[in-house]
Amino acid sequence: MSNNIGNLNLDDPFILAPLAGITDAPMRRICGRLGASLTYSEMVSAKGLYYGDKKTERLLFIYPDEGPVAYQLFGRDPEIMAFAAEKLDDRPNAIFDINMGCPVPKVVKNGEGSALLKEPALIEKLVAAAVTHTSKPVTAKIRIGFGAEKINAVEVAKAVEAGGASAVAVHGRTREQFYTGKANWDVIADVKAAVNIPVIGNGDVVDWPSASALMSQTGCDLVMIGRGALGNPWIFRDLLDGYLGRPASPAPTVEDKKNMMLTQLSDIVDLKGEYVAVREMRKICGWYLKGVPGSAAFRGKINGITDVRELEAAIRGI
Repeated sequence: MSNNIGNLNLDDPFILAPLAGITDAPMRRICGRLGASLTYSEMVSAKGLYYGDKKTERLLFIYPDEGPVAYQLFGRDPEIMAFAAEKLDDRPNAIFDINMGCPVPKVVKNGEGSALLKEPALIEKLVAAAVTHTSKPVTAKIRIGFGAEKINAVEVAKAVEAGGASAVAVHGRTREQFYTGKANWDVIADVKAAVNIPVIGNGDVVDWPSASALMSQTGCDLVMIGRGALGNPWIFRDLLDGYLGRPASPAPTVEDKKNMMLTQLSDIVDLKGEYVAVREMRKICGWYLKGVPGSAAFRGKINGITDVRELEAAIRGI
């Protein structure tokens, strides 16, 4: 097992997964402070970069005090991927990652995201195009296959490796599963046995026991946490406690959650403006308060709020 991805040496094996519409700079910075050794940006369109789309540029923002960040790009044209890799080479990101796992229909119908799982030869070309146009490690995030009848993660991971990638992340579900059912860790183990680059295991990690089990069962080098971090950035602190053999930290109190929500709200306001921030935080507050008594009523209350000061007061009043 190794915490190295190419020339990047990570402090620990726990990584925040890329989540569209979620892993913006405020979310990444919080998770990094709590122990995530690497975080991923939201998905960025290689085509959007190529055509100078303004929204694409906003997704590339990285705080100066963030830890290592991977830019995750999606696309299927090797020439455009090469352009994107070269264009981003002087940015502050540590890694250039290619998405091959997004299950969203509008991405898949364009032959991007998890649709690429059907084309290992193209995958190798995409990775090689990026590798030859950036000085940074190139990685790819894949799923175990497109459907249950076509589990081809080993073949795909070998194509990623052949293209010159420094690591491959494997989500233990097929595209057809989206985020339902159980992640198949056995296929992650098969990938680990088949390639010589670091393997990042992903799927169903919600605490230290599940992270430990994933590492033990698959031999994966690093562990990627996605939905397990929603409203619970403290998961990274808890994983480090277990990994380092430290006594478990106390569970976050409601006061801790309120303070974290206010921090995240303030950061999103600064980055995206009040209008966007208030609307994004309605959803985020629901994640933080999951399981807290009265949370359903609170969510109902804030759904109509459009003013940031009103939302701050509502959070303080929990």
